[in-house]
Amino acid sequence: MVWEIPHKGTFNLHSSLLPDYRGAAPINWAVINGETKSGVTTFLIDDKIDTGNLLLQREVDVPKEWTAGDLHDHLMEIGAELVLKTVNGLADNALTPMPQDHNKAIHKAPKIFKEDCIIDWNQPVEQVYNFIRGLSPYPTAWTTLDEKPLKLFQTRMVEADTLSTPGAVISDDQSLKVACKDGWLEILELQIAGKKRMKTEDFLRGFKEEMTEFK
Repeated sequence: MVWEIPHKGTFNLHSSLLPDYRGAAPINWAVINGETKSGVTTFLIDDKIDTGNLLLQREVDVPKEWTAGDLHDHLMEIGAELVLKTVNGLADNALTPMPQDHNKAIHKAPKIFKEDCIIDWNQPVEQVYNFIRGLSPYPTAWTTLDEKPLKLFQTRMVEADTLSTPGAVISDDQSLKVACKDGWLEILELQIAGKKRMKTEDFLRGFKEEMTEFK
């Protein structure tokens, strides 16, 4: 194997605190699951995926308003620093590789496909909020409006005195709110098929059709 050629091994950088969130989409799944902590890990490559001995880790806080894109950009900077520290540590024989705890309960982070990104408005509002920000800006959570796909990039949870059927829409000239199982989300940024990503108020200026529900 090529990764066995270097006498000190070959290492990789993974955007989670291994062994948690092994897989292709650790950042997305961490945000979807509402994690308040994440991080990066350097580890030695072996013959399986993300299972090699750990070298260094760096933990970071995940603010509740961050999207997957925000976390990605932050971890990219932290990860670059950790890679440099790992290279120097290996060169100086200052690192002791530590086996991962394979018996630890962990989250999986499989690849995400388009069909996985459909919003279920029947879920609790916080779960839908995390789902949307966990897929923003890519691959992007989506719903349908008049049988057209509508991508949602940014939302916020809003207080409401009354509930409605999940997916029901309240709209005026400047705001757009959607009902979830136990609350409401205000849509802040979106993209309808054939148009660019835009602020909701800009979208509403040009969209004159009546909106009653998302599906």
